Amino acid sequence: MLINKVNAVVLFVEDLERAVKFYQEVIGLEIVVTDDVSYALRLEGQDFALVKRSTGMEMLNAEVIGKHPTVSQQVMLCADVENVDAVYEAITAKGVEFIKPPIDQPWGWRTAYFADPEGNIWELRQAI
Repeated sequence: MLINKVNAVVLFVEDLERAVKFYQEVIGLEIVVTDDVSYALRLEGQDFALVKRSTGMEMLNAEVIGKHPTVSQQVMLCADVENVDAVYEAITAKGVEFIKPPIDQPWGWRTAYFADPEGNIWELRQAI
């Protein structure tokens, strides 16, 4: 196995302040480091960062990205939770509209899906 664990997730966002507000106030993450172009937020056992899209494009070399125009700059993040329904209710109460409410999936997980303000998709999941 060449890759066995994802240790960090970096989301490139247009509106950094709106994104960090969402992750702080709705999701409840704590800011651990910040600078002019990024925020690092606390997640258990993993690094999670929000970076201005323009900075990300500089970092990754926009020329390279331009060679792969079909590649989306959005991602889906999967988060294991103890109770999908409880997390769904808590986030819904903060004004988030879910793409798909909790549902039992045939592959053995109960899932629910929502998007952050930048359109990145989150899957909340719990084993059935």
